[in-house]
Amino acid sequence: MEYIISQLINGICQGAIYALMAIGYSVVVGVTGMVTFTHGEVMMLGAFASYYVFLWAGNNLFLGIIASFAASWIVGMAVYKICYEHFFNAPRHISLICTVGFSMLLKNLAQILFGANRLPMLNIIENQVYSLGPVKINLLQIVILLVVFALAAVLSLFLNRTRAGIALRAVSQEKTAAYMVGINVRRVAMTGNCIGCGIGGVAGMLMAIYYQTCYATMGGTMSMKAFSSSVLGGMTDVRLSALGGLCIGIIENLGITFSSANFRDAFAFCFLILVLLIRPQGFAVKKGARP
Repeated sequence: MEYIISQLINGICQGAIYALMAIGYSVVVGVTGMVTFTHGEVMMLGAFASYYVFLWAGNNLFLGIIASFAASWIVGMAVYKICYEHFFNAPRHISLICTVGFSMLLKNLAQILFGANRLPMLNIIENQVYSLGPVKINLLQIVILLVVFALAAVLSLFLNRTRAGIALRAVSQEKTAAYMVGINVRRVAMTGNCIGCGIGGVAGMLMAIYYQTCYATMGGTMSMKAFSSSVLGGMTDVRLSALGGLCIGIIENLGITFSSANFRDAFAFCFLILVLLIRPQGFAVKKGARP
């Protein structure tokens, strides 16, 4: 029983990271209106940015968060300028193909600059374990949950209480109407894309800390988990996408409790397929239906 509880806590912690990935992905898709294939590499570069900060400045988590967010923000700006800005009125598949090519470029550049080997991210956070009866949780898991909740709260306040956040929501809901009321749609879309990428970069850092390693090809798996979580949430709904990420993390860890860890991804994607067979719209409510 204690092992199942431990795996459930692991699932909640890992699901929180997936939720942060999905939040970033949903923000990007919402403001650009197009699926992106660069998000995994953006998260990977955020992980590498934090790695070098920890290497040069010590295990300062706050500096690592700033570095991963800033590096991913800059990459997100490049992605927007190259893959989206000139193709707003073009068929969607053009931007889609462009993000695929840019993803390959980033991955290969990372292998050239950082090498193909795995780099260790050891002891970034002390491995203290706290016991509450049968429940055991370590300091790393607590810190990850706090960082995810803090970023989600800041994003919620930004989207709902600031002028820029309200403009971003307007662009996400209807670009033409936003343009007609005087919103600079392209600038807001670039800002939203950068914010989503920055959040993804922090998620990449947390994933690297959680598994104590980062490497140039880690973006592939993270991108699929972020995409799957967003699909469960209806692609553009931030809250439901976060719920999708949390569910995938829990399902993965409960699944490997009764089988091999090699089947971790199989449980996640089987869960995704099962949900979509029952509810093609995922957790989202159909338009026109009562919530």
